[in-house]
Amino acid sequence: MAQNNKNPKTMQEKKEQEYRDHVEQMTPKYSLPIQMIKAFITGGIICLLGQFILNYATNKMGIDKETAASWCSMLLVLISVLLTGFNLYPKLVEWGGGGALVPITGFANSVASAAIEYQKEGQVFGIGCKIFTIAGPVILFGIVTSWGLGLIYWVGILLGIV
Repeated sequence: MAQNNKNPKTMQEKKEQEYRDHVEQMTPKYSLPIQMIKAFITGGIICLLGQFILNYATNKMGIDKETAASWCSMLLVLISVLLTGFNLYPKLVEWGGGGALVPITGFANSVASAAIEYQKEGQVFGIGCKIFTIAGPVILFGIVTSWGLGLIYWVGILLGIV
């Protein structure tokens, strides 16, 4: 009787150990320093591209800085959406990690990828309803944070601190 009680327990322990071994084998191994370098390079290249667009627009085309900055943002978003549409931006994110996700291009990628994913559900109930599933929380917390900081600034002005 004691062996019958012990046998299922050892079988359970064996299954759990096999599962742990399988998870250990299937989990990708990443080197944090290498991932950080890749993210730095990726984000740096995106920023370098943005600076090139900005400099070209101001120096070669004679556009004022504010308009050039708007064009720079629009072009970076366009490039990101096109790369997302051709399924190249996810590969860039896989290689560059946070370096590709943090800038404005990562935000554009999140909106475009949701639109692409839900397009088969239709224009209204697919794209229209679900386009901001990833970007929505970013927009919400950005608005709430800016409102809160604006309130703190306003109170600071009223109290003569700022």
